[in-house]
Amino acid sequence: MSDAKIKITGLYKAFGPKKVLDGVDLEIGKGESLVVIGGSGTGKSVLIKCVQNLLSADKGSIKIDGKEVVGASNKAIEKQAQKMGMLFQGGALFDSLRVWENVAFGLMKNQKVPPKEAEKRAIEVLHSVGLGADVADLSPAELSGGMQKRVGLARAIATHPEIIFFDEPTTGLDPIMADVINELIITSVKKLGASALTITHDMASARKIADRIAMLYKGKIIWQGTVYDMEHTDNPYVRQFVNGSSQGPITTEAK
Repeated sequence: MSDAKIKITGLYKAFGPKKVLDGVDLEIGKGESLVVIGGSGTGKSVLIKCVQNLLSADKGSIKIDGKEVVGASNKAIEKQAQKMGMLFQGGALFDSLRVWENVAFGLMKNQKVPPKEAEKRAIEVLHSVGLGADVADLSPAELSGGMQKRVGLARAIATHPEIIFFDEPTTGLDPIMADVINELIITSVKKLGASALTITHDMASARKIADRIAMLYKGKIIWQGTVYDMEHTDNPYVRQFVNGSSQGPITTEAK
C-alpha cells in the first residue's frame, strides 16, 4: 500500500516466555478504517499500545507517515503522539475533571489552548457527538455509560487527530446505544479524514465501521479483507469467530 498511514512489519512483543505478537504485518491506509478482530488475550490491546509507543516492541518496524516509531527518540515519539486520538474501552475519563475539561485535556496540555477557548471548543465537540452544553460542567460520575462513551469520543476527536484508536468502543453498552456509538465513530472519522484502528470482538460493530477487517490469532494476522470477504470466506478460524461457535479450530484453553 503506497499511501499507508501506518505500516507494521514483522512486529514481535513478548512478556517473559509468553509471545503476544509473533510477527505481525499490517497496513492502514490514509482515511481508512481498519478493524482488528480476535478473542480475548490474542494481543489486540498490545498491538495498539506498540503503535502508540506505550509499549516498546521487541523487534520489527512501525512506520507512521513513513517515519519509524520503533526505537525513535522521545521527541519524535511525542511528535507522532500529537497526531493521535484514543477512545478507551472503559471511557477512562478523569473523575476529578468536569466533562468539558476531559474533552479539552489534549487541547490544553498538548496544544496549549487557553482554558476559555478550550472550553468553547469542547462544547462544540460535545455537540458533534450529540451532547448539549448542559453536560459540560457535570462530573463523569453523573453521566450514564452511553454518555461517558460519547464524552470519550469527543475527547478523542477534539484535537483533530490524523489517527484515532478505538479500544472495544461498544463494550458495556446495550445494542441500541452501541449502534449510536458506531454511527458517531463513522461520522467523526469521515469528517476528520482520519485513519482509524479499532480492536473489538463485537462483530456488529466491526461490520458497521470497517472498511477492512483483519483477524489476529496467536500473535499473527491470519486473515484480512472487506466485510463482504469476511462473510464469504472459507477460512475456518474467521468463520468460527464470526459465528461465535464453540466448534472449530479455535479452542478455549482450560484454566
